[in-house]
Amino acid sequence: MYIAADKRYEHMEYKRCGRSGLKLPAISLGLWHNFGDTGVYANMEQMCFTAFDNGITHFDLANNYGPKYGSAESNFGKLLKEHLMKYRDELIISTKAGYDMWEGPYGNWGSRKYLIASLDQSLKRMGLDYVDIFYHHRMDPETPLEETMGALEQIVRSGKALYVGLSNYDGETLARASAILEDLKVPFIINQNRYSIFDRTVEKNGLLAKTGELNKGLITFSPLAQGLLSDRYLNGIPEDSRIKKDGRFLKENAVDDERLEKIRGLNDIAKKRGQKLSEMALAWLLAKEEVTSVLIGASKPSQIIDNIKATENTEFTEEELKAIDALS
Repeated sequence: MYIAADKRYEHMEYKRCGRSGLKLPAISLGLWHNFGDTGVYANMEQMCFTAFDNGITHFDLANNYGPKYGSAESNFGKLLKEHLMKYRDELIISTKAGYDMWEGPYGNWGSRKYLIASLDQSLKRMGLDYVDIFYHHRMDPETPLEETMGALEQIVRSGKALYVGLSNYDGETLARASAILEDLKVPFIINQNRYSIFDRTVEKNGLLAKTGELNKGLITFSPLAQGLLSDRYLNGIPEDSRIKKDGRFLKENAVDDERLEKIRGLNDIAKKRGQKLSEMALAWLLAKEEVTSVLIGASKPSQIIDNIKATENTEFTEEELKAIDALS
């Protein structure tokens, strides 16, 4: 029987999510990879135990995380039932809907029917009465924004989610959605977007600036650019890397000579700071005022411990920031 560490809250930093009363840990655990049907359940257990023992209270999922759709939620539900349910009031559990989930015209995008049905399925898989945060997972170019936001309102009013969030939105659409949700008095508190030294999309599409202007939280995913911002690729592509084993999200041609040179340059900056490249990449995000939390993925418990070390040094000089920008 798992018993959480007594000192689990001593070292983790918790940051308020926008103007809300909710605080998130600086580092959150994403269950996108390694928690689905192809993962090893005993390893999932140890990763979640390690995370919670070190103050990571936030576990992030989505309806179609797997690779088999729903399998990450099912495995997390089993883990909750067997080990973590007694700590439910200490946990922040989030899930999402917006991408392809089931066949037919009602299992995708942002209709009221899809979002409400999907969350009902997610709650059953996890054995929960509610999630702490429910996200619309991506912008829908066809469904009226009023319908999607109205579905989020109904979900909160029904008690199936405490807060709502938006994921993969741009700044303009975020502003329109936020205005609708404010009129509906829905507790919209957070955005979830891809952001890393190598991916500055949120700086270009207005999302980062609008998040700060509206005083919403921002949680970032893929902070290590699928592992590129680590020591894994300093000498080329390892045979046991994600590129070689999977290849769905990071292609071999992404690691060309020019990219390798930039990775090595960033690694040199990290060394001078007394950090691993992965630690510096996470710290670079945490140093930004708009960023509430950084979502990490992991394949083993030791990676979680390594990533948490990033919180120990999040101060950057102007010279360091300029050098990082030049290499990104």
